[in-house]
Amino acid sequence: MAPLALAIYTRPGCHLCDEMKQVVAPLAREFGSALDEIDISQDAGLEAQFGTEIPVLFVNGRKAFKYRVSTGELRRRLRAASLRRRRCRRSL
Repeated sequence: MAPLALAIYTRPGCHLCDEMKQVVAPLAREFGSALDEIDISQDAGLEAQFGTEIPVLFVNGRKAFKYRVSTGELRRRLRAASLRRRRCRRSL
């Protein structure tokens, strides 16, 4: 089964982004997933879309959290996403 897709929208100098990455990175490893960090300051469209809402974490392409997340909240979300993925694969 493919790992969960995790993407965090961030920008340099964002202390909330750094805090979220500290929570997300260990859980990404625990779930066998890579964390894709997307710097919105390099893309005017992303800056317009997310400028005041960073950090934003997407799990499997769906917005999951913005600003802050706890280890417990994220672990629950990742477990649920893993279970949904397994159920979808079984029904195929």
